Amino acid sequence: MQDMDIIPGPGLFPAHRCKTIHVVRHAQGVHNVEGDKNYKAYLSPEYFDAELTPLGWQQVDNLRKHVVASGLLERVDLVITSPLMRTLQTAVGVFGGGSYTDRVDGLPLMVANAGNSGRGAISSFNSPPIIAAELCREHFGVHPCDQRRSISDYQFLFPAIDFSLIETDEDTVWKADVRETTEELAARGLKFLKWLWTRTEKEIAIVTHSGFLFHTLNAFGSDCHPLVKKEICKRFSNCELRSMVIVDRG
Repeated sequence: MQDMDIIPGPGLFPAHRCKTIHVVRHAQGVHNVEGDKNYKAYLSPEYFDAELTPLGWQQVDNLRKHVVASGLLERVDLVITSPLMRTLQTAVGVFGGGSYTDRVDGLPLMVANAGNSGRGAISSFNSPPIIAAELCREHFGVHPCDQRRSISDYQFLFPAIDFSLIETDEDTVWKADVRETTEELAARGLKFLKWLWTRTEKEIAIVTHSGFLFHTLNAFGSDCHPLVKKEICKRFSNCELRSMVIVDRG
């Protein structure tokens, strides 16, 4: 009878033990353009806290059209984003409230031209709450593109995003000479998912990074058919969204 536990087939779980997550890798950043050709480009100081490219903003616009047309935007209770420029821009562009109207919409999610975007301000009107979390950042260390600015800088550029979960204004976890190992990153990713499970929201969007997603999700799916594990773990393209369900089997 024990063999039945590993036989592929449908699973049944109570709804209150399930949580839907919509996982998004950030749109194309300026560091991706050269980094995809030559990995050493990620070491360049010119890509410090890399912002989105014009193509990246087109990807954001396309994904926003999808989340609006599909009704997903209305279903999402919360957006959690990594506190780096490219993820913050992606989060507000995809899940924000559209064009900002001064003195009508309250604080904007993003001020005009934040991160050299060439974009107008983005409203928080009819947008789900967006909070920033350090746990879902990309690998810590060495690569300048993965170093964040001060939180006070971000609060000026993204006034309506909640940064209260981040404990230090300056980036104290990024070290110029020490790169977080993949094992450390995977452990951080699992810690993030456990924290996510404690949230009361049932449908959550997460805007994060390729390396974080690959090494975190690779810890899952070993109890599934190999094709299912491959589907869970394959690397994300820029601005790709995948929807998954977290199940509490405890």
